[in-house]
Amino acid sequence: MKILDKYLLKTFLSTFTTVFVILFFIFILQSVWLFIAELAGKDLDLLMVIKFLVFAMPRIIPLVLPLSVLLASIMTFGNFAENYEFAAMKSAGISLQRAMKSLIIFISLLSIVAFLFANNVIPYAEYKFINFRKNIAQLKPAMAIAEGQFSDVGYFNIKVNKKSGENGNILTGITIHKKSINGDGNRTVIKAKNGELISSEKSSTLQLVLNDGQYYEDVYTKRFDEQNKLPFAKSSFKKYIINIDLSKLNTVDVSNSNINNTNSMLNVSELNYTLDSLHKNRDTEIVSFSENINQRIGFHRNNTLSTTPKTKILPKKLLSIYKSDTKLQVLNQATASVEGTLTSIDDSNAELINKQKNINGHLLAYYDKFVIAFACFLMFFIGAPLGAIIRKGGLGLPIVFAVLIFISFHFINTFGKRISQEDQLPPFLGAWLSSLILLPLAILLTYRATNDIGLINLDGITTPIQKIFQKFLQKKIPSEK
Repeated sequence: MKILDKYLLKTFLSTFTTVFVILFFIFILQSVWLFIAELAGKDLDLLMVIKFLVFAMPRIIPLVLPLSVLLASIMTFGNFAENYEFAAMKSAGISLQRAMKSLIIFISLLSIVAFLFANNVIPYAEYKFINFRKNIAQLKPAMAIAEGQFSDVGYFNIKVNKKSGENGNILTGITIHKKSINGDGNRTVIKAKNGELISSEKSSTLQLVLNDGQYYEDVYTKRFDEQNKLPFAKSSFKKYIINIDLSKLNTVDVSNSNINNTNSMLNVSELNYTLDSLHKNRDTEIVSFSENINQRIGFHRNNTLSTTPKTKILPKKLLSIYKSDTKLQVLNQATASVEGTLTSIDDSNAELINKQKNINGHLLAYYDKFVIAFACFLMFFIGAPLGAIIRKGGLGLPIVFAVLIFISFHFINTFGKRISQEDQLPPFLGAWLSSLILLPLAILLTYRATNDIGLINLDGITTPIQKIFQKFLQKKIPSEK
């Protein structure tokens, strides 16, 4: 490798590493802030917090990596242009494409690594991250309940004055409000002097054993004026056991995707297999529904009436063949049949729409693994020529351009995925929409930087205006004479 290639690669790598570390740290802090409700006030030890962050880190890479490439490219090539190093290269007969050669090789390798990372590491980390959050209450059950405040745990609001024991599972001063199933308020209150939390990693049920307490429940009546006349039910107990379902705890996901979807936890081969199964399941559902409707309305597959071989010609007014006392019965039966058929069609249509959305989600996850690799290329061929054109390095103007370009890329990408998820755009186009829109910009910037053309050619705008004014003045001066 020549000295120039080593120098360019070393300069770019140092800038890229610095930018990547800074941005990665910023996005990690953002993740901590987004998940602060799951981390704060729940007696998590340092090891569990570190595990939480380690499992959350890989999902940040698809955001940090393209932005780091873009910003590092603008800063590096902006510094070269600002310090007239590119001018020295061009005077020596070295073009911009030749100067970018070693960096293009590096970006190619980085794109391959990004694809492998997105295909193998991110699915595994996503699987561990989601399961860690869903099982965190089983690993440390007392973390679901904070001291001195009501904690929302399943169908209960639980408050304890003090927690003790090795894992904080011994509770003192317990007050429990049981939520009403029909949503008309809390009508049941349970108070106990002490209790114990018992859980198992193999079970999704948290057992709360209460000792020495009282059970209060309001007697409910539908008539509001009689409600105050009815006393509440009260009972005492020496031991009372409450089973709490933990399957719904810690299931909030800020990625705006359903946590039950497994598409983010699958690699390319697994997504191909899953998509094949989903398509077959949807096609089978369509065929089954079609046959069911045909049988219900009396049609065969060849769309002929299910009648005897010798059919009779029906009258134009079909009700005329019935007696007056049976016409209403016939109309009611026909109306019920039509309404039942329409309801079945609506239900099946809603189910098929959900199946299609699930397929779209898996397709988007499939294409995303390739988009992140291409995004590294795209951001490099936007950032490198842009830095050479603006001729500014450092942390000033390059950051402004980088942030504007990346926000546009991220916004278009999110918009494309959203409308594709709703089946309003093909998933392929939705996943690649941001890349396809910014690709002409990369080509244009590379062309202008190669030919030493500025970012905006003001001569092309000002020259026609100057010609118009000159013609106007030339016509005006003779007329005045």
